[in-house]
Amino acid sequence: MECESQVDRTGLVAEPPRTVAPRVEFSAFVLFCFYGFVPMPDSDDLRHRLTALTRDLMLIPSTEARPLERQRIIQFIANHLEALESVTLHRYASNGYESLVALPRGVVEPEILLCGHVDVVEHPHVEAYGSTIADGRIIGPGAGDMKGAVAILLEIFRHWHTAYRGASLGLAITSDEERGGADGVQHLVQNVGLRCGRAIVPDGGSLNDLTVEEKGVLHVRLKAQGRAAHAARPWLADNALERLTQAVGRISEHFRQLMPQAITMEGDHWFATCSLSIMRTSNETINRVPDEAEAVLDVRFPPPRHVEGVIAELTKLAGPSIVVEPLMKAEPTHLDPDPVFCEVTQEVTGQAVRLVKTSGGSDARFMCRAGIPVNLSRPLVGNLHARDEWIDIASMVAYYRICDGYLRRKLRALSADKQGL
Repeated sequence: MECESQVDRTGLVAEPPRTVAPRVEFSAFVLFCFYGFVPMPDSDDLRHRLTALTRDLMLIPSTEARPLERQRIIQFIANHLEALESVTLHRYASNGYESLVALPRGVVEPEILLCGHVDVVEHPHVEAYGSTIADGRIIGPGAGDMKGAVAILLEIFRHWHTAYRGASLGLAITSDEERGGADGVQHLVQNVGLRCGRAIVPDGGSLNDLTVEEKGVLHVRLKAQGRAAHAARPWLADNALERLTQAVGRISEHFRQLMPQAITMEGDHWFATCSLSIMRTSNETINRVPDEAEAVLDVRFPPPRHVEGVIAELTKLAGPSIVVEPLMKAEPTHLDPDPVFCEVTQEVTGQAVRLVKTSGGSDARFMCRAGIPVNLSRPLVGNLHARDEWIDIASMVAYYRICDGYLRRKLRALSADKQGL
């Protein structure tokens, strides 16, 4: 008599042997005790597959200004996963930004959720969105942030759901992290109700650096209004661009005073910063004094600073004639990496794990607010948001091994607990 496999929230059931013999139903714990039943991918094959998939993803310029390309890359990923018979794909959209959530059939809250984003920052020329390989690295926009990491998540997810039907492992891919994440992970967590036991987000830290603190983030627009006039008669004008430049100068100098005198790449960067990223005016006439201007600032701050306090600080520094408009805000975030993940990282790399505070922000903050613990580390990357952004290929293989080892150890323990063993 043929037995039908049963899958529950923590169960993992291997694909039945393709022979004429009757199928035998194995418990999740028995399968985990015999991991040799499904071998880990060969390192060379894995390296080639991760490299090829990363470069395919990088060819798609999935930026803020290209909504059709963002849709195309989500469809690309859906095509990559739809052959998995034990997985259900869910598509969501918020304000034009799509997300894809892949879950085991019958499971709404997986034990582990892999989470990444496929949007990348804007570069003016579309030909920038390609890649080269040199010195063991994939180089090009999006390589490190974070299409290389997404390729790893896709390969892990496919391997596990090919090997084990019903593995309690989910995947969430979003397309708006670079603009703040409100229509991606925040939408999934707050509006869709996505939950999991723990999330893995490879979008911060480094291979042996697990993030425990992220700075708060504040994106603000400064607006100045003035009075236009002929540039030959500046005494008749109120130059909005000059007033805005002076306000930005006061703000920049204030934050510059908060920095230590000597800053190193490996040093302590746990201080508030402010970067001017955009300044513009609608005026395009050389001999006309502009009557309006705006600038956009990116402010990062550690506790005890908080969003409202930083807004008040900026408003005071800008002065009464400058309008301060918050565009995106996030409080500092505390993360709680799993000690088991730290152990596996050290075993795979042979190096000690560091628990670090980082200047960047990530979608992990939305999960932490919902009480979901997060493991936040990633392969070796560099020059993020530049045209020569890169990811180290050997570290991609190592990160795959870390995640795979963590899943084997973590889900085996959860399955044993469930069965009272």
